[in-house]
Amino acid sequence: MRAADVLAKRLFEAGCRWAFGMPGGEVLTLVDALEDAGIAFVLCKHENAAGFMAEGTYHRTGAPGILVATVGPGALNGINVVENAHQDRVPMLVLTGCVDAEVAQVYTHQVLDQPQVFRPITKATFTLSAGAAHVIADKAIGIATEGRPGPVHIDVPISVADAEASGEGILRRPAVAMAPSGPELGAARAALAQAQRPVILAGLDALSDAGALSVRSAAERLGAPVITTYKAKGLIPEDHALALGGAGLSPKADKILLPVLAQADVILAIGYDPIEMRVGWQNPWDPVRQTVIDITAAPNHHYMHQSTLNIIGDCAASVAAVLPEAGHPVWADGQIARTKEALAAAFPSPEAWGPAQVIATCQARMPADTLATADSGAHRILLSQMWHCGFPRALTQSSGLCTMGCAVPLAMGAQIVEPDRTIVSFSGDAGFLMVAGELATAAELGLRTVFVVFVDASLALIELKQRQRQMKNRGVDFGRADFAGIARAFGGQGHTVASKAELEAALDAALTSDTFTVIAAEVDRQSYDGAF
Repeated sequence: MRAADVLAKRLFEAGCRWAFGMPGGEVLTLVDALEDAGIAFVLCKHENAAGFMAEGTYHRTGAPGILVATVGPGALNGINVVENAHQDRVPMLVLTGCVDAEVAQVYTHQVLDQPQVFRPITKATFTLSAGAAHVIADKAIGIATEGRPGPVHIDVPISVADAEASGEGILRRPAVAMAPSGPELGAARAALAQAQRPVILAGLDALSDAGALSVRSAAERLGAPVITTYKAKGLIPEDHALALGGAGLSPKADKILLPVLAQADVILAIGYDPIEMRVGWQNPWDPVRQTVIDITAAPNHHYMHQSTLNIIGDCAASVAAVLPEAGHPVWADGQIARTKEALAAAFPSPEAWGPAQVIATCQARMPADTLATADSGAHRILLSQMWHCGFPRALTQSSGLCTMGCAVPLAMGAQIVEPDRTIVSFSGDAGFLMVAGELATAAELGLRTVFVVFVDASLALIELKQRQRQMKNRGVDFGRADFAGIARAFGGQGHTVASKAELEAALDAALTSDTFTVIAAEVDRQSYDGAF
């Protein structure tokens, strides 16, 4: 077997079935090996979008995403999405072609130190060798998926990809889910058994089927309300009586939720990773006055907060270990119900046309198992509060890095895995224009994804901040594009809407279409004022 074949075979064994990118001559053997191993290579229009499509497949399969990029500009085009995977805890294998080491000593064209570029934004970087291809592949998958997931880079020299694999090595055994023991376990169990006002704060580390079960079990055993980060929405169904939805970005939501956190006597943080949170969530509790049990997949090196008890290990196993045998009456004053009512009143389904009505109409018109993705921008803050998630990963977005241009390819990646499921992406017009070329990819793949675009011809969130600072309008407005026309030009369906009735008709048509649909929702840029 070629070294590239060994790498591809190990990726297939890890559950990978798709790879995304744009090939150059330096990665032809790699693409050939991936296809031979049963991993379909999807030709994209830009490496950044390719990486987000890879992330989309991860959210539906649990297997690491694969980004393939050629030497030099191809590799560097993927920098943004690799850092996004790093901050959003996404396991991704970044496979880049490179010039052979001896050639690089006497050649300059497109030669750069790619491992040095990727080292700060990945969990690890390797250079493939024919004698250790199987070990490198195994290490890369283990590092990418274990603990707190993230991207791993493998540089693949041209001659190594084609070289005959050799060598022997001991491959890893599956990791064991660790649970707390000793004094920490006793202290955590005692605190939870005596809690009168417990609160659960759940995040990315718990984002799995087992994690979701542990969050719901803990909430119901303790009678504790659950606040999640945005990417962890749905760990408990948001129609559950104890679900308080997402937090961390909306000042309006945080104004309601942070006082609840302050009233808690015990806070059980299940997989809470504060990388999604903003300044209001720096030191949001007092670990001396309150008992804070922080269960995470990695030690606290962020110092966004400190806790009373720090438990490093598997979230589900740790929660099962610390829960008391039975619950007891808590929050007897109706505080949880009042908080849910306040949140509903803060983010209503309005009668007037605007972004909020677009979001509410889409959720009401689409199936309950719809998957949604959100781009960065003003619409994302509102959507993250209004879009109700009944299961984990019902809504995906870039929460750590908050990069634009992610929603469209995230949705496409998910649609590739589940072609018959309803999947909708929400983008601002600027973010959509960044990746509009991927509509060609959607057409080539026969995807039926629905792309909703909020059209206001402005960077609405930045324009809002500009006005709040009483600054002149500069650098935030741009011309209006015919988004429906762009969709039709690429072979899809396109609709421009400016009312609820028009949106409902467009959604009905999209749900029965045999191709992708772009719905351009014309809104006023100032309609976000006071919305979040």
